[in-house]
Amino acid sequence: MPLRREATARQMRLGIELRRLREAAGLTAIEAAALLGANRAQMSHLETGLAGVSEERLRRLVSHYACMDTEFIDALVAMATERTRGWWEEYRWKLPTPFLDLAELDHHGSFRHEVAILYVPGLMQTEDYARAVFSARLPELTSSELELRVLHRMRRQQITIPYKLVIHESALRMRVRDRSASRAQLARLLERSEADHVTVRVIPFDLDDFATASSTMTYVGGPVSKLDTVVRDAPHGSVFIDSEAQLNVYRARFRRVEDVSLEPERSRDFIHNLAKDL
Repeated sequence: MPLRREATARQMRLGIELRRLREAAGLTAIEAAALLGANRAQMSHLETGLAGVSEERLRRLVSHYACMDTEFIDALVAMATERTRGWWEEYRWKLPTPFLDLAELDHHGSFRHEVAILYVPGLMQTEDYARAVFSARLPELTSSELELRVLHRMRRQQITIPYKLVIHESALRMRVRDRSASRAQLARLLERSEADHVTVRVIPFDLDDFATASSTMTYVGGPVSKLDTVVRDAPHGSVFIDSEAQLNVYRARFRRVEDVSLEPERSRDFIHNLAKDL
């Protein structure tokens, strides 16, 4: 099987999980390769996502690793054998790879939890809001690059997995453009919050003892909890976090922030009153 030109985040995650299983079994890459009749280079390509693996070979490999978590194994098999080309593939080589990885993560996610402190998150943005955010980028984007990003962001909003958003008042008041755009953005939030799969909760400025203002995060559930993913913004794109220890930390962070936020009905009233004041 030829090597991939570029591994997606999902393909790399499969490789990472196989490496973790190998290391937990106390096997070196050379020893594991021998069990498959492969060499060290081929094992390296598999564990970095550059090479695929069949269901039969994957199940044989994890049996050597003494993994008995059948749900986890089945999820890994699905990752290895799924061949559907998602809509995001239209943007390959047109947008940076992290844009495609985020769309693929959304597509395969079982739920999404998000904490927003300074900006309305992408899945809730209007076109004007998204365009203003992307326009602030330095160096500036060309008009075609800008519109590609806006179009991609709007298409990402079509996901229907359970979505919980906890958003700080600062993000609701931040004017990325003008009053009219801010008013339209708040209206969009209210509209989306009425969907059955969406829950929006607000953290007001006057909340006491809120020391987790730096907890902006996106937490996407996998088919099993071991395959959950946290996404954090970084200067040159998004960072995917998947270690079990870190996932536990971010699960606890989300619960803590959710617990101090306003109930959904009070949150809608809060947003509605902000829009009236604009």
